[in-house]
Amino acid sequence: MTKIAAVIGGGVIGGGWAARFALNGWNVQVFDPDPQAERKIGEVMANARRSMPGLTDVALPDEGKISFHDSISDAVAGASWIQESVPERLEIKHTTFGAIQQACDPDAVIGSSTSGFKPSELQEGMARPNQIMVAHPFNPVYLLPLVELVPGNGIDGPMVDKAKETLTSIGMYPLHLKKEIDAHVADRFLEAVWREALWLVKDGIATTEEIDNAIRYGFGIRWAQMGLFETYRVAGGEAGMKHFMAQFGPALEWPWTKLMDVPEFNDELVDLIAGQSDEQSGAYGIRDLERIRDNNLVSMMRALKQQDWGAGRLMKAHEATLRAGTVLAARADDIADASQPVLTVRRAVPLDWTDYNGHMTEAKYLQAFADATDRFMELIGCDADYIASGGSYFTAETHIRHVDEAHAGALIEVRTRVLMGAGKKMHLWHEMYEGDRLLATGEHFLLHVSLQTRKPSDPSPEIEAALVRFAQGHASLPKPDGVGRYVGAPR
Repeated sequence: MTKIAAVIGGGVIGGGWAARFALNGWNVQVFDPDPQAERKIGEVMANARRSMPGLTDVALPDEGKISFHDSISDAVAGASWIQESVPERLEIKHTTFGAIQQACDPDAVIGSSTSGFKPSELQEGMARPNQIMVAHPFNPVYLLPLVELVPGNGIDGPMVDKAKETLTSIGMYPLHLKKEIDAHVADRFLEAVWREALWLVKDGIATTEEIDNAIRYGFGIRWAQMGLFETYRVAGGEAGMKHFMAQFGPALEWPWTKLMDVPEFNDELVDLIAGQSDEQSGAYGIRDLERIRDNNLVSMMRALKQQDWGAGRLMKAHEATLRAGTVLAARADDIADASQPVLTVRRAVPLDWTDYNGHMTEAKYLQAFADATDRFMELIGCDADYIASGGSYFTAETHIRHVDEAHAGALIEVRTRVLMGAGKKMHLWHEMYEGDRLLATGEHFLLHVSLQTRKPSDPSPEIEAALVRFAQGHASLPKPDGVGRYVGAPR
């Protein structure tokens, strides 16, 4: 049976909710008086379809149907989850909840996307107050899992259980707050940081860009994978959270920030926080937490490097500096001796290249050889500028032999030779080593292609000349062991 969600208010947040539900197989019924609502949600859906399926390595359910309705009563008909995302004015929300409750199933959960109002304020004067609760998400709703779920003070029971079950079923994390408070939890942190940032800009201490860089190049990445308290537990070293509290707790009384209303720093507070920290992270030793942290940071920063953004952009620039002046930055004319294999990759095996067996996963052998091919293409002149002009080499066939294991941290090198290079064709042979130990070989056959016609074409004369030079230089080398093999060929 298809599940139905209703979205009341189709702005940025409402559209995100619609995408989250629809891409998890729910039919979504939308009410929004804005004549542009269908277009806006359609654009949000396009972004969600592009990005959200990539979160999982299992296909999402068949997409649900999104329909648009002329009244709240039509939109909530048959819905088991109703999400209110109207403007942050209490009178508008009360009117909306009243209309919803007149038409909806009494057992449906009514969640509010409000970032500021407490559930007791939303429930005031409503026919079934316990049906209404805060379900505050974070943008983009279709990617970020957190939902602050706040029923009325002290209220728990089947309706809250149903809400948590529904949110979990669509890949979200319901943070169930047992007490209500203005702005819930996460936005109170954001508000504190925001206020301090405003002072720093106003007082000329830092620009908006410098403040953003302070976050995204430092503690923001740490917070993304361990939060606040677990990060500080690691900072406390082997002595743990109590040591951290003892070392930095007195700073609460220092005039560091404009936010000086702080709790009294006493043994009771230290014991409370240290006890909760032990419960949260005590199963791990400090070295274990450090390794987990390092694995996460490397994976996240490498992902940012791939997108050329934030801390990843810094890494990319540093990488270019490391490459400059080495053979990995050379052009064909810089290599006087074209008779020997060319070094095309020299790198360490990163943490996120290893699998459940603890060694480099087979997909990363292909990536390393693909990087070697890209480097050789760049060497002979098929670089970014050339590709932008309309020509490139496309891989037509690949064969990899896995000879030995490589582990995280291993320094690997790939040496490349040209088995054949003439006209449209390029036949490469890669060998991957750790020191003198052969790890793998890769055989690649490529065709030069016009990016306008998507058909094989001749490369530029300069590229063909550089390719032929290496092909002729490598022709005198002994035939590589394993060239031309097929899967299962006798050894």
